Amino acid sequence: MREAVAAAASAVTELVGDRAGAWDRAGRLPEDVVRKLGASGLLTAQVPADHGGPGWSSADSGEFTAHVGSLCSSLRSVMTSQGMAAWAVERLGDPAQAADLLPRLASGDLAAMAFSEPQAGSDLSAIEATITADGDSLLLTGRKKWVTAAAYADLFLVVARMGETGAVAVVPRTAPGVQVRRVADPLGCRAAGHADLTFDEVRLPPGSLLGGGHQPLSLLVTTALAYGRISVAWGCVGILRACVAAAAGHAGTRHQFGRPLGRHQLVARHLADLWASEQTATRACEYASRCWDENAADLAAAVVLAKYVGAEHAARGAAAAVQVLASAGAQDGHVVARAYRDAKLMEIIEGSSEMCQLILADHLLGGR
Repeated sequence: MREAVAAAASAVTELVGDRAGAWDRAGRLPEDVVRKLGASGLLTAQVPADHGGPGWSSADSGEFTAHVGSLCSSLRSVMTSQGMAAWAVERLGDPAQAADLLPRLASGDLAAMAFSEPQAGSDLSAIEATITADGDSLLLTGRKKWVTAAAYADLFLVVARMGETGAVAVVPRTAPGVQVRRVADPLGCRAAGHADLTFDEVRLPPGSLLGGGHQPLSLLVTTALAYGRISVAWGCVGILRACVAAAAGHAGTRHQFGRPLGRHQLVARHLADLWASEQTATRACEYASRCWDENAADLAAAVVLAKYVGAEHAARGAAAAVQVLASAGAQDGHVVARAYRDAKLMEIIEGSSEMCQLILADHLLGGR
């Protein structure tokens, strides 16, 4: 499996090349790049082999995710979105839905998970989108905001209310009543295809609901978010690795006052702290992936911890890298300038740092 991961990492390196900065400035990923990765199954690395995916462990998928994140956080964000959708189908769908949707997601169809709404961000219990019965079909009505990869998606997996319960509806982009509007000039992950969605009485067949619907809303949200959080955490490791490489390379070759920049103690402190951040985030992700692969009792807390630690260290580490490179790294499109903006977004998405702190505190107090 390690050989397969290494080969996939090499293929993505060649595919991205030195174009990530241009993609970031343009605010768009080339369609052929996204489609090629989707068709190869590399956007859904953990989909089981019997459903057409690579069937990688969380540990192997995580290392691959970190590599993609070190190259382009926008592309990694699309990978996270696709993986979340596949995980939701695998965990919430019935066997027939899994047999239909998972091979499609592992072979080129692109999907996006739609959670947040204008009045439902961290408090996803406030979701207002609704699914109601209308004869032999269903009607979906509501609005979703900041849906990652929605600009590229063929399918939307929409979390909505269904009476007193919840449901995840699989909605084709082409369904009448679906509107997609790109988010203009996002702070970070500019090319990740963030978009706002409107569903105006979108008519769907009953089979569109994963598992038939009528599940607890909290179950639907936490199931998908678990995958998203560990994927984002590994992506933060990638951001840190890119910053370590850029900062160490610059500080080792640029001379100031007669010696390499990195030999000045205050700069050396930045380098040491940056590397420590990368190592800390990596260890947290490795532990979370080990819990995931072993279905350990501590899984939920380990995933939240990895996301929290990864995002916090990525934001601090990216800021340190910009400080080390100074004006050389303050140019739009530069790897550390991208990292600085992308890392800030990581402190917000898939559960803000503050929400992660509350969850971790509840976990600690729950045993007392």
